[in-house]
Amino acid sequence: MLIRPHDAPIDDEHEWRDLVAAHPFGTLIAPGVGRDLPVVVPTHAHFDGDRTILLHLARPNPVWQALVENPRCLFVVTGAVTYVPTSWEAPPGTPPEWGIPTSHYATAQLDCTATITDDPAEIRSYLHDQLATMQPDEPHGDPRDEAAPYATELRQIRGLLLTVDAVRAKFKFDGSEPDAVRRQVVDGYRRRDAPGDAEALEHLLRRHTPAPDA
Repeated sequence: MLIRPHDAPIDDEHEWRDLVAAHPFGTLIAPGVGRDLPVVVPTHAHFDGDRTILLHLARPNPVWQALVENPRCLFVVTGAVTYVPTSWEAPPGTPPEWGIPTSHYATAQLDCTATITDDPAEIRSYLHDQLATMQPDEPHGDPRDEAAPYATELRQIRGLLLTVDAVRAKFKFDGSEPDAVRRQVVDGYRRRDAPGDAEALEHLLRRHTPAPDA
């Protein structure tokens, strides 16, 4: 992944963690050994806010064999994905149709080591953490309770713990553009208000707040 200096994290410890915590859905990529292509699995997950990701998947999932072959894998989280049209990026005083469009997004590629578990108590604990992450304001039982009605379902899944060993993060939000263009992008986001625009605007203003127009 190309990461130019103006797209790099401004805080190596917290910025990527905030992104992963805010987006508990990612893509697990397991290369295995000697495969033409990796096994790719989109999934919800629980992030502990530090270096651990927990999730569960069905036993028939082909990712298990790839992880047995090679526990090294990637977990990729992406958010604030938007398209920035030509007119927003055109320097003031130039034809708006000839601006250079771009994409805005935040992404973290997490290099991980996988640990598989079939232990029912550990799986129940993983489920508890995932439920707390995914529906903190909705009622749910505690899967750690041995009386929970999950006996049949537990036999159909395996648990996965990912330890984050290294991180590559990118926050692409017009970091190299002049303030005049950034102001246009800010106005464009506020007018369009499409999916992803509010989050992208938050990142842009947090990282590259344009100076007021003189």
